Amino acid sequence: MTEHFDVLIVGAGISGIGAARHLVERCPGKTYAILEARERIGGTWDLFRYPGIRSDSDMHTLGFRFKPWVAKRAIADGDSILAYLEETAREEGVDRHIRFQRKVSQASWSSDAARWTVEATRGDTGELERLTCNFLFMCSGYYDYDHGHRPHFEGEERFEGRLVHPQHWPEDLDYAGKRVVVIGSGATAVTLVPAMAETAAHVTMLQRTPTYIATLPWEDAIGNALKERFPADVAYALTRWKNVLFGLGFYTLSRRAPNLVRKLLRKGVVEQLPEGFDVDKHFNPPYGPWDQRLCLAPDGDFFASIREGKASIVTDHIETFTERGIRLRSGDELEADIVVTATGLEVLFLGGVALSVDGRRIEPAEHMTYKAMMLSDVPNLALAVGYTNASWTLKADLTSEYVCRLLSHMEARGYRACTPRSDPSVAEVPFFDFSSGYVQRALPRLPKQGERAPWRVKQNYLFDVFYLRHGALEDGVMQFA
Repeated sequence: MTEHFDVLIVGAGISGIGAARHLVERCPGKTYAILEARERIGGTWDLFRYPGIRSDSDMHTLGFRFKPWVAKRAIADGDSILAYLEETAREEGVDRHIRFQRKVSQASWSSDAARWTVEATRGDTGELERLTCNFLFMCSGYYDYDHGHRPHFEGEERFEGRLVHPQHWPEDLDYAGKRVVVIGSGATAVTLVPAMAETAAHVTMLQRTPTYIATLPWEDAIGNALKERFPADVAYALTRWKNVLFGLGFYTLSRRAPNLVRKLLRKGVVEQLPEGFDVDKHFNPPYGPWDQRLCLAPDGDFFASIREGKASIVTDHIETFTERGIRLRSGDELEADIVVTATGLEVLFLGGVALSVDGRRIEPAEHMTYKAMMLSDVPNLALAVGYTNASWTLKADLTSEYVCRLLSHMEARGYRACTPRSDPSVAEVPFFDFSSGYVQRALPRLPKQGERAPWRVKQNYLFDVFYLRHGALEDGVMQFA
């Protein structure tokens, strides 16, 4: 027999666990299951095992609205985040609804039956399972878990050392006393360099283009002081809003006065590096602040490793790998025992699940996103996509709240389907306004956003709080049946 649920959630990472908790608390009568391709919950926080793995946002905003983050460190390591997610799943029995090793391959909607048929392959047996649901909630993240972005480098097959990608970190990799080159300048590289520099002979970050790096403390002094004065939930809410407003204010300032923010960030870098360090060569990106996501150096650990001589930074282009390392376009050669290719992610929309509606294949690039969480002309399907300028969970939480409102509204009025209908008069624009390489590579495969609401993607938590929590569900665009 084919099992049927009111809601199927795909993915047991931070979005999926949060979605299930919202569903339990706001729609307690709904049946649900979570399909997870891996053997454990956690998503990103279970997948990535590289040295120093940590959040690049504070946990008062990366944490769930309904569950206070009580640890002293606001910037948390991967194990602590995974433990937080596991605890969140246990508290309301969400963990008992997870079906592991179920990789969803396709989902088809039938308007006659008003339900989705979802196909998943079991990783342990290879069997194909079919389940049906009234509503499908995609919480599968935004990148390919199986393959990171890994460009081929000239001559890399000649390299006699070890070549490693952070997304698939080898458990047996011993880098103590070794010369390490980390290729890349994004968040992963900025995390790896100080972590590996603690025991490596030396770590060199090789970047083609500089990035903006901001320093924040591991601990939130104001947040910790509030915890001593108020109950945990009150202190958490106050700290969360403090950090939301600070982050939004800094982002807005970056957009309106980019030269001022560039100077502020540069000043922060200069203060943490040795006198005479070539800051303009290595820390002066050719793009504006927040055209790409800022990197975070907790307590300036990245700069400390350079200051102490444990790490260095080289800005150049790779000409070719050699037997002993990497020869640069300048003619210099970096000798290495280990090269880490922190070259980024590959975006995979909807986790690669193939969608169809009444037998017609859905190509995401041919659709627009409604309120940044549903696809035009696709019924009873929502997707969790976080902010690019703030913590992922802020938007994931709001999306889950909206989905629960939608489900309750449909039940109260006897609706079986809800479909945001496309409007030909709305001009299309790219889904992400972001210049990062992983985004630009993926844009042709992603859905579009529209030039006006409700098709416009707002990277603004304050706006979305009112719009998604309190905005009309029957807005003339959403069609109920």
